Formats: sequence, structure tokens, C-alpha cells
Amino acid sequence: MKIQLMIDEKYQETEVHICAKQYNEQIEELMKQLQEVQTTKVIDGYLQQEIHMLKVKDIYFIYAEGAKVYLQTIGHEFESKRKLYELETMLSHDFVRVSKSMLVNMDKIASIQMGRIGSTEIILDDESSVHVSRKYFKGLKKRLGIGRD
Repeated sequence: MKIQLMIDEKYQETEVHICAKQYNEQIEELMKQLQEVQTTKVIDGYLQQEIHMLKVKDIYFIYAEGAKVYLQTIGHEFESKRKLYELETMLSHDFVRVSKSMLVNMDKIASIQMGRIGSTEIILDDESSVHVSRKYFKGLKKRLGIGRD
């Protein structure tokens, strides 16, 4: 792959051009990465009658309870108008699913505690804990790059 940079005052904004012989997985991954960089890392959260623009880096975890989805920050719990699966897709670079109803910000994970009877807990950097379902534990380890395959 060749990378070329052109600096010229005629450009009003940054442009990215991808030239390839054919479309493949490498091109698809490159496009996804560029789109992630382009998207703003904020998400709307609702608290009473106010709409807050939350920085993704400030969200510890996202969970569904009944038909509602909540965004948990250090001091508040905001409601989201989106479905959990939509948030998982939108935030797949930053969050990992740990159970059927919860996503956790990977940057907020401080440690993982393995219980004697197969239970696993994630300890977040605010010292709160989150249960990890056995079904999602292998995927969590893979996303964090720990353990063996």
C-alpha cells in the first residue's frame, strides 16, 4: 500500500481518496477507520427535560432495563433514545458487550476478577463492578487482547 500526502492551499478541507484495483477486506477496514475518525465522539443523553451531549470517553457503561437504555457516567444516569444494539454498532470501537443487556467502555476497565464458581466481574476505574456473562467472556478477552485463543 502506498500513502501519499499533498499539502496545498487550494484545499478548503481535508480530502481522502482511496485508489485500488478491487474492493477487499483491507479497503473496507480502512474506510471504517476513517469514518470513525470523522464521526464526533459525542452521544445524546436525556436527563429529565434536558438533552446532554455526552463525550463517549465519559460513559462508563450502557445498559438496557426493560424497554429503556441508560448511559452511566461518573455522576449521572442518562436515558438514551437508541436501542442497545444501535449503540453497540455506533460505539464498537470503544465499547464491548459483556452481557445481553450491557456494554462497557474498554478504556474504563481497571481489572477483571475471576470467581471460584465461574463468575466474572469487571472492576471499572471508578471502583464500580459489572458482571460478565459466560457467553460474552471469550469475546471480552479477545477485544482486550488477553489470554489464549
